[in-house]
Amino acid sequence: MTVPALARTAPVGPEGAPLVLLGPSLGTSTILWETVVPELAVEHRVVAWDLPGHGAAPVARAGFTVEDLADALAALARELGRGPVVAAGVSLGGAVSLTLGLRHPDLLRGVAAVASGAQLGEPSGWHDRAAKVRAESTSSIIVPSAQRWFAPGSMEREPGLTGRLLHALQDADDESYALCCEALAAYDIRPRLGGIVVPVLAAWGEHDVVAPEPKAAEVATGVRDGRIARIDGAAHLPPAEQPANTAAVLLPFLRDVTAA
Repeated sequence: MTVPALARTAPVGPEGAPLVLLGPSLGTSTILWETVVPELAVEHRVVAWDLPGHGAAPVARAGFTVEDLADALAALARELGRGPVVAAGVSLGGAVSLTLGLRHPDLLRGVAAVASGAQLGEPSGWHDRAAKVRAESTSSIIVPSAQRWFAPGSMEREPGLTGRLLHALQDADDESYALCCEALAAYDIRPRLGGIVVPVLAAWGEHDVVAPEPKAAEVATGVRDGRIARIDGAAHLPPAEQPANTAAVLLPFLRDVTAA
């Protein structure tokens, strides 16, 4: 295993404001958050990051774990040099953010896990998906991914952004995507949730079948300082589907954990 390379956007928002790191779902990129960033950046300094082989990030050829991704995110936070940050992420990005809370609590003010959990999916399912992508490319999973990602009406409401997200999936490096699947197959921090000492917000999409309310509740009740919130009208990609509702859930948490 090795620490993989991530990529990040340039910071936006007021100089000196608390830093927020925004993580993606598997198969997406920093564009997942772009319609939420303007609202968050009024009061916060905001950076989004890409998974290996996704968006602008270098491809991966060696296996890695979610812990390795958390270490890579810790290196990114240190590179930015802005003191404790808030890590917010969707699905795999949320898993990385939670794991960052276990491994690098000194870097954090808080964690927001959106459409995520302490364990996601079945290991066999992740291994099957990795094999399919290696054999047939990410193009072979576009239709089932769209069915999981979007609530009824989301694709019609945001056709441009939806199309770009699906193109991001198609453009993702096949091997890197497969390695992310294998990292998720091994991911399970349920027995360790009590070791996360920073405040945690667990938010779920109203229509999400991948990480529904019980996943959020498990996180919120398992950590030492947990809160829970529903994002109305969304399935598995709330920042793209319901940017205003996502910001409305995140901003009170960000204000609370970054208050001087």
